[in-house]
Amino acid sequence: MIRPLLCAALLLLPFTAGSGLAQPARPSGEPYELVRALQAVQDGIANGDTAAHGSHIALIRQIGEKFLAADPAVWSNPQNSQAVVIYLLSGGAPQIVRKLPRDRMAVDERLFNGALAYVEGRQEEAREQLKDVKPRTLPSGLGGQVALVQGALFARAEASFAIERLDDARLLLPGTLVEEAALRREILLVGQAEDFDKFEFLTLAYLRHYRNSIYAGDFWQRFSTGLTQSSLALDQRRFARITALLEQIDRASRLKLYLVIARAAMVRGQLAVTRLAGERALTLSADASSERERAHFLRGAARALTDEYDGGLAELKAVDRSKLPERDVPLFSATVQLALDVRKPLPGASAAAKPPATPARLDLASSTVALARAQKQLGELELLTRDRRP
Repeated sequence: MIRPLLCAALLLLPFTAGSGLAQPARPSGEPYELVRALQAVQDGIANGDTAAHGSHIALIRQIGEKFLAADPAVWSNPQNSQAVVIYLLSGGAPQIVRKLPRDRMAVDERLFNGALAYVEGRQEEAREQLKDVKPRTLPSGLGGQVALVQGALFARAEASFAIERLDDARLLLPGTLVEEAALRREILLVGQAEDFDKFEFLTLAYLRHYRNSIYAGDFWQRFSTGLTQSSLALDQRRFARITALLEQIDRASRLKLYLVIARAAMVRGQLAVTRLAGERALTLSADASSERERAHFLRGAARALTDEYDGGLAELKAVDRSKLPERDVPLFSATVQLALDVRKPLPGASAAAKPPATPARLDLASSTVALARAQKQLGELELLTRDRRP
C-alpha cells in the first residue's frame, strides 16, 4: 500500500524535468494534504518499507519547497497552519518554516514556538512552551505528534508525565510511525519504573504491529536496557513470562541477556533466578566459548549456595577462568571461596566433630551468617568492578 501512496505524494510536488530547472508553477494540493502524504510514507517505515525509508527525506525537502511557493493566503486555513507544526515534528526543516508568513498562521502560539524550539534543540524552551498543551484537545494528527514530543522532552525530568503523554501518542495515532516511536520510547521508561505488566504489554504490542519496522533494532536495545537495569527479571515467579518475551529476540542477543540477568540476580542474592537464567544461557552457548564458561560459573554458584552443594562446587571448579571476562574474575574467585567456606567447621568446634557428608539443603533463610557473608562479599565486588564494565 505504501508505494502507491509514495507515488501519489510525489505527483503532488513540482519536479525538475531532465537536466533543466524546475519551472515556476502554481502549487497543486493544500499543505495539509502534502503533510498527510508524508505521514503515510513514514507509516510505511514503521511497517518495514525500505523504499519509503530511502525516499522520505527527499519528500520532506520537496514539501518544504512547496510550502515556500504557496500563496500566503493558504496559511489562514487552520488545517494548513497545523500542518506546518506536524511537518516540523515529522523531520521538516526549521529554516523553511521560519521563512513562512508567521503573521498569517492560524495556529496556537505555544505549538508553533514549542515545535520550533524542539527541532532547533532548545529543550528548556520547548518544555516551557509545550508542557501545558493537552494533546487530546487537538486534532489527532497534530495531537499525536505533540504527545510524542512531550514524552521525549520530559523522559528524564518527569518520567510519569512522559509515560502518560506517550500513552496519548499511541492512542491518538494507532498504526503509525508515531505509535511505533512512542512504543520505543515508553518501553525504557516503563522498565525503569519496574511496571512489569505494562512492560510486557508494550513489548507484545510492538511485536504484533511493528516487528518489521526499520527501527526495530532500537526498540530491542531499549527493551534490553529496561529489562537489565531494573529488577523486572529478578522475580522467579515471572521468569517464564520473561523467557517468552526473550524468545522474540535473535539467539546472540538472547544469550547475552540471560547472562546479564543471571549475574545481576546473583549479586542481588536471587539465586533461583541465577540458576534459571544460567541454564538458559547454557542451552544457547557454544562449546568451549567464553559464554559457556560464564554460564557454568553462574549456574554453579547458584547450585553450590542452595541445594546442590557438591555438584555446584564441582561445576565451579571445572570453569576455565581464563575465558571469563576480566570483570568477572574477582567475583568468580570470591564465589568459589565462599562455596568452600560453607563446609569449614565453625570456630571452636571440636576437632573430632565431622561435618555432614552432604547436607540435604543449605537453608540461606536460616543460615544468617553465611547469607550475610555472601551478600557482603558479592556487594563489595560489585562496587569494585562497576566502573570497569564495558
